[in-house]
Amino acid sequence: MPNLLQVLLIEDSEDDVLLLKRTLQKGGFTPNIRQVDQPAAMAAALVEQPWDIVIADYSLPNFSGLAALEMLKASGLDIPFIIVSGAIGEDVAVSAMKAGAHDYILKGNLARLVPAICRELQEAAVRRERSKLEERLKYLSIHDPLTGLYNRTHFSLELERLHQVQYAPVGIIVGDLDGLKLINDTWGHQSGDRLLKAAANILKTCCPPDATLTRIGGDEFVLLLPGTTLATLEKLCQTITLAINSYNQNSPLAEGIVLSISLGFALADSGHADLQQVFKVADNNMYREKLHKSQSNRSAIVQTAMKLLEARDFITEGHGDRLQLLVARLGAAIGLPENRITDLKLLAQFHDIGKVGIPDKILFKPAKLTPEEYTEMKRHSEIGFRIAQSSPDLSHIADYILKHHEWWDGSGYPIGLAGKDIPLECRILSIADSYDAMTSDRPYRKALSAQQAFNEIRRCAAIQFDPQLVETFLEVVDNNNKKQGIN
Repeated sequence: MPNLLQVLLIEDSEDDVLLLKRTLQKGGFTPNIRQVDQPAAMAAALVEQPWDIVIADYSLPNFSGLAALEMLKASGLDIPFIIVSGAIGEDVAVSAMKAGAHDYILKGNLARLVPAICRELQEAAVRRERSKLEERLKYLSIHDPLTGLYNRTHFSLELERLHQVQYAPVGIIVGDLDGLKLINDTWGHQSGDRLLKAAANILKTCCPPDATLTRIGGDEFVLLLPGTTLATLEKLCQTITLAINSYNQNSPLAEGIVLSISLGFALADSGHADLQQVFKVADNNMYREKLHKSQSNRSAIVQTAMKLLEARDFITEGHGDRLQLLVARLGAAIGLPENRITDLKLLAQFHDIGKVGIPDKILFKPAKLTPEEYTEMKRHSEIGFRIAQSSPDLSHIADYILKHHEWWDGSGYPIGLAGKDIPLECRILSIADSYDAMTSDRPYRKALSAQQAFNEIRRCAAIQFDPQLVETFLEVVDNNNKKQGIN
């Protein structure tokens, strides 16, 4: 029960005002009472401040409780309304309740006033919460919760509304966010959501006041423009493209992700045109644009991933370069043709490209990973696979990137392949990668000697590594180390 009580009192008797004030004070309230006795004064008071309760005498010389009740109802405000009167018959009281009064109290029985007010304040609070919930549900029924734009439901309603002659010609622009799935798969849905919000904000900024902007799908936006022309649609698409270019130059996402939207438009040049068909034309035009730019956009995303991988390579101090030499020597020793050795070197360079999608707090953690963190780290094989699939330069080694952590005994990840079901390139990389990791300093340990690494690799033969490749690898590395005087 609130201590301070804002009371709008329709009353002409000062004595009754004091009586009501004392009653409220005894009930634990600190009443702030605004007394009015004319319709104009009440109308002014209703808009001056919020009121907790309206208390009205039933009959005044120039006003009445029922007239005050009608004014309150007309204002649309939900404020409890209680009639307090010196004399009121049962029929009159029933009529007042039917008209919308929340209670009636005789001035000779004011003991009921405070309990009635407390009850009505609680019920009003419940009504307000319910109203907020209803408004929220109504909002969500036609809005996208992520971007705040209208959703597909509102798009369908608006398309139906605009199918009238007075709105013709109606223009439709369809925009599709390029590369969203790859971004979600690589950097996670939080990055994808940030990109969607950035796209929505750009479109809102460019959208004319009379246009309706909607997000009708995961990565698809639609603008509906009544009373427009093809020239206006074309110019608006150019404006959006320039705004996107400016965004990429001035305020790109932290990951370096490039924002790109494919756009297509069409015009319903008469009020009798089927807007659903016009929408399909705009959608098809958008997909034609997407086909032209999709490969270059995917390549841009992959290039970003490569740059981030290179930037993170400081912790491995040239691991990729050393690994290329190791796999090339082992590949040559077992008689692989030059083209497969080239693929091996590419795999050595980019097998960990999926680590760009792993949080830095896990990737650079100096201590041992927790089981949860290790599970997250293992995702890099699948992330790398999806990135490689999107790149013409890496797509032919995508399967190797996916399987480069499989173990000979089947206990590896992500599939659990065993023995020669694991691609040869992956078996070669696994040995070379482990050897270089063991013989290089790490934040959490010092490098092992070559002999210590040899012993560990032999111990893991037929468990983690192909046992035949192990012996060949150790012979190749031992010979090379002897030439360089490495023990």
